[in-house]
Amino acid sequence: MATINPHINFNGNAEEAFNFYKSVFGGEIATIVRLKDLSSPEFPVAENDANKIMHIALPIGKNSLMGNDVPESMGRVNENENRSKIVISAESREEADKLFRGLSAGGSIEVPIGDSPWGSYFGMFRDKFGIEWMVDFSNG
Repeated sequence: MATINPHINFNGNAEEAFNFYKSVFGGEIATIVRLKDLSSPEFPVAENDANKIMHIALPIGKNSLMGNDVPESMGRVNENENRSKIVISAESREEADKLFRGLSAGGSIEVPIGDSPWGSYFGMFRDKFGIEWMVDFSNG
């Protein structure tokens, strides 16, 4: 069965925020990927975004708090509005496809589900109620 984790967008201070969350919750940051780690001809990264966080995860109990910095090219996150997403970690590609299709029906797809540059099977959308979701399947 899939698990659900919260995901928060930041305006360049995700690492600072997650170090703060770590000081409160304890534990260790399990994953940190910077935008420069994904830079390629297919996925160019601007120099001013290179050290920003593409993905960061702090395990809390059986789930994880996840986040990223929004690249400047995508605009700033309005910090007074909803800037979080619900992440579904699927147990298989089939489950990921089923959940993605079902939840995105009537909504708007932001990233079609497929193989991501960082190695997982990933898709992102806003459902018909305006709620933002990410569906992810990783073998690792």
